[in-house]
Amino acid sequence: MIAPADVIAAAASCVAHLSPSIDSPERWDALAGDLEWTCRQTVDHVADALTYYAGNLATRTPVQRARLRNGDPSSGIDALLTGVETAAAVLAAVARATPPDTRAFHRAGMADVSGFMAMGCAEILIHTDDIAATLDPARSYRGSDELAARLVARLFPWAPAHDDSWQLLRWSMGRTALPGHERLGPEWWWFCAPLDEWDGTPRTRWTPPG
Repeated sequence: MIAPADVIAAAASCVAHLSPSIDSPERWDALAGDLEWTCRQTVDHVADALTYYAGNLATRTPVQRARLRNGDPSSGIDALLTGVETAAAVLAAVARATPPDTRAFHRAGMADVSGFMAMGCAEILIHTDDIAATLDPARSYRGSDELAARLVARLFPWAPAHDDSWQLLRWSMGRTALPGHERLGPEWWWFCAPLDEWDGTPRTRWTPPG
C-alpha cells in the first residue's frame, strides 16, 4: 500500500516546495503554522522522525530506544532540507531490505514496514504544509492527492468519507475541520500496526498506556 518510492517522492516534494525560501533564513525562525516549533525546528524534526523510524525498523526493537540523531536546527536551511532527503533515503533503503511483516516499536503500536513508511510520508507532507503556511502563505502547499488517500487508508481507517483526500489527511492529523467534523486536538493519533489488527475503534486521540 505504501512503498519506499513514496517516501522518496514525499521528501522530494518537500524540498522542491521549500527550497525557494533558502535565501531568507530569518523567516525560518518564525513558528511553523499552528505548531510550537519554528520552521527550522520543524524541518529538523522531520529528519529526526525519519531516522528514528529507520533505526527502530532496522533493529527490530520491541521497546523504546534512544533516537539515532538529535539534529542541529541552527544549521543552514539547505543542510536541513538535505537532511530530510537523506533520512528519507535511509528509511526507504531499510524498508526495501526488511521483510514486510517485521515489527518494531512505536508508541502508537508495534508498527510493520508499511506503517513506518506511511508515518514517514505523513510526517514529511504535513510538516511541509506547516512550514509553507508560514514561509509563503500565498503559495500554499498541497501534497499528492493519490498518496494522501493511501496514507489515510493505512494510518486513519476511521476517517470519514470526504472527496478531497489532501484535506482529509490534514483533518486526520489535526490541521483542519471538515464539514460535520470538528478539527481534532493536538493529541490526534494514527494506527501503525497491521490494519488487520485494528479493532474498529476510532483512535483520534492518544492516551498513555495503562
